[in-house]
Amino acid sequence: MPITYASAAWSAAWVLALACGPASAGDAAAPRPDLSDQDRARVAEVVRPARDFSSAERFEAMQGGAGTVTSLINPDIFSQPAANLSFEARQEFLVGNGLFRKDWVSSPSSTQASDGLGPLFNARSCQACHVKDGRGAGPSFDPMQRSDTVALLLRLSVPASAQDGKRVDQGEVASLPDPVYGHQLQPFAVPGMPAEGQVRIAYREVPVELNGGERVTLMAPTYTVENLGYGPMHPQVRFSPRLAPPMIGLGLLEAIHENDILANAAREHGDGISGRVNWVRDARTGRKVLGRFNWKAGQPDVLHQAAAAFSGDMGLSSPLFPSHYGDCTPAQKQCFEMPHGAQPELGEHEVPGRLMDFVEAYSLNLGVPQRRDVDDARVLAGKKLFYEANCIGCHVPKYVTRRDAARPEHRFQLIWPYTDLLLHDMGPGLADGQEEGDASGREWRTPPLWGIGLTKVVNPNATYLHDGRARTLLEAILWHGGEAQAARDRVVAMTPQERADLIRFLESL
Repeated sequence: MPITYASAAWSAAWVLALACGPASAGDAAAPRPDLSDQDRARVAEVVRPARDFSSAERFEAMQGGAGTVTSLINPDIFSQPAANLSFEARQEFLVGNGLFRKDWVSSPSSTQASDGLGPLFNARSCQACHVKDGRGAGPSFDPMQRSDTVALLLRLSVPASAQDGKRVDQGEVASLPDPVYGHQLQPFAVPGMPAEGQVRIAYREVPVELNGGERVTLMAPTYTVENLGYGPMHPQVRFSPRLAPPMIGLGLLEAIHENDILANAAREHGDGISGRVNWVRDARTGRKVLGRFNWKAGQPDVLHQAAAAFSGDMGLSSPLFPSHYGDCTPAQKQCFEMPHGAQPELGEHEVPGRLMDFVEAYSLNLGVPQRRDVDDARVLAGKKLFYEANCIGCHVPKYVTRRDAARPEHRFQLIWPYTDLLLHDMGPGLADGQEEGDASGREWRTPPLWGIGLTKVVNPNATYLHDGRARTLLEAILWHGGEAQAARDRVVAMTPQERADLIRFLESL
């Protein structure tokens, strides 16, 4: 695989570090079959949490491994291909980029390769939600400026009866949909169809007093749906707002060995933290597998995540989700009478398998930007505070990806995503009351933190957490509860300078 000189030099240095670094087999994680006994010991030492905060760790700036993007920081920094892609992989990436940005249209149309949108939908393109491959933006907090946004999805579910609960337990469905409006509210529709409704958000101010005389005002949202197009919702319907997350480093997250994630679940976290796996259904095999993507770890891999988005967000069929009608329900009879966009000469799906391959290749290889200021004194002080507050109880700093990863660019890479990919009870403040597979209504997957310091460079209107309620990184921390309550309280007790240093560290990621 052709790679750049810089990537080759970095990779050689990393392998040398594994070969020559001190070993500590006693602290090794659960055995990984892709590693030799010698490699396991070396990897265990390399991924051990930092103990010295006087300087940056070796290779810490290269948080995406050999694929780390070292381009100048600008609004397109999340849209760059991983640095270690071969020529052929770059060509796939570029084709996938075009499909990711493409606006789909309703059927029938003259642009046969782009039709099939809907009949009900949330967005016309992947990029419409993942703005410049980063976070989406929610509605404005100012009621005078508030407007609808496609980047905020509203998932729907209803409580399960004893009989229906078996469908969830067996993995047939992740949750039970609203009988009329399905799994997700669709605020748009093709001509001739009424949209399902519009989300409205009201915010309540919640003041929080911090040590040192500082005061932060949190914004607590309440969600309602107006202009329902198909009659009332189920009286017990539950809303789960979801903001589109950033796309960087997804292939590397997929290449983290399952045994490392299971080891995260088994280890002692401290502070009453007990992360657990969401076991989800693989649409190809029907088997239950480890979930690691979306806000509740409800998808097993990037292909499932992309195909589910095509289906649920745009009403487009693919080999994994073959319905031409997306999230339409039997109560929406007109929906199934609308024309679809599958073309016989292109295949039986609106997004045929080959196009899905290109979208997957693109999504797997959006590179992680290089960290900034890793040796800065304030950044190092903030890193120490991050560890002392036990933020690493959930935000596990680093991994070495599997040697046998499906794609060569993802194999045996030291990466720094700051996540355990597990579910955690985050308390009542962030609870949505909606189960998803094994995930409860209070549980969320630990989101990766790499690139979080560049969030507003990529999208100045972006905010934080699953529904965008946090306007700043400090607000996001203060919303933590449940298993994260102890860490959150330590941040509250910090001095203003310490909190500023902690935020400075997060901004360097």
